[in-house]
Amino acid sequence: MANTTPLLRLPVALVAALGAGALGTAAQAAEPQALIRQSLKATPTTPPPAGDQLGMANLLGVGTNMRCSWHLSQPRSRTFELSYVRSNTMPKSPFSGPYTQRYKPTSSLPGSIHAFNGEEYEAGAEPSQQATQIDALGHFAHLPQPWDGKPPAPVDQARYYGGHSQQDVKPTPDSPLLKLGADRIPPLITSAVLLDAKAVVGGGSAMKAGQVISARDIDAMLRRQGLAGRGILPGDIVFVYTGWGDGWKDPDTDKTYYAAAPGLAVDAARYLTQRRIVAIGIDVPFIDPVPEGMLQGKAPPAAGTPPNMPFAIHHHMLTQAGIYHIENANLGEAASQQVWTGCAIVLPLRTKGAAGSPIRPVLVGTPGQQRGGALANQPAPQ
Repeated sequence: MANTTPLLRLPVALVAALGAGALGTAAQAAEPQALIRQSLKATPTTPPPAGDQLGMANLLGVGTNMRCSWHLSQPRSRTFELSYVRSNTMPKSPFSGPYTQRYKPTSSLPGSIHAFNGEEYEAGAEPSQQATQIDALGHFAHLPQPWDGKPPAPVDQARYYGGHSQQDVKPTPDSPLLKLGADRIPPLITSAVLLDAKAVVGGGSAMKAGQVISARDIDAMLRRQGLAGRGILPGDIVFVYTGWGDGWKDPDTDKTYYAAAPGLAVDAARYLTQRRIVAIGIDVPFIDPVPEGMLQGKAPPAAGTPPNMPFAIHHHMLTQAGIYHIENANLGEAASQQVWTGCAIVLPLRTKGAAGSPIRPVLVGTPGQQRGGALANQPAPQ
């Protein structure tokens, strides 16, 4: 189970060792090395138990709390919203329901002085898969061989993360997820790294549809952002800003945001798995790269995608590695303020048996974490 040690409990000796530097005003690109070493000693290294349902969230606990606490304690730290406002006119997933919320008239109670308001969803709405959301590990499964398209689909043969079968997870068509659902996702409160792919991979422009972020690109971003010495640590959440999210418009008049997107390359997914991250969050709708025309069957998946796996990143991270997906992350402001590391707080709704959840993630970090960057000596905005 995930460790539930209080978030702000740091060893007294470690605080003393860090000294005044931990509370200084300089914007460091990473936590102090002494703290990182101590946190790694407290981070689990054993594999998850058989039948596990937490995935990489098993790493959360004392070690990740140490790193989070450091970011929360910085005098210039700010809280950055990483979600979009949800509305009836926002961009919407073509894989989910219409997501229309109806606003009920103001009502009252006879014999009282009360008046109150409320909302309700129209039939077919699927809020857990719209806007900024997290995929539960039970969102994806894999089959022993490709389906030939002849009904019925052989979903009774599906296997999930942790070796769970279809009978274990969703035994009947109308069953909730009995395992690996959103109600099984613990609060994700841990250190985070934000990588600027728009600057490094896109050359300052938003990445293009179908373009991929490779393992080599991740290393290049870490070097560019002064994080090569820190790297990506076990228990981190990794956010990647591609610039695709700059095209999130409300109202969604041009209908291009969900039509295609850049995403992770397969070698990048393996790279992040080896570093044992808890979640990946990108400012795109799919995490996987989706070239123009792919969703309409007019174009193949991105180059390097394995055969019969158009959503290979979903397959690898959700069904094999136990790494959660945060989709449609709103990363533009944090990236513009050069908040490359921080404490991420992601709280999914505990909806029983759901395959995902709406979320309102935040990143608490200090602006100007670029060596020699334009923001390095500026006071934090009020």
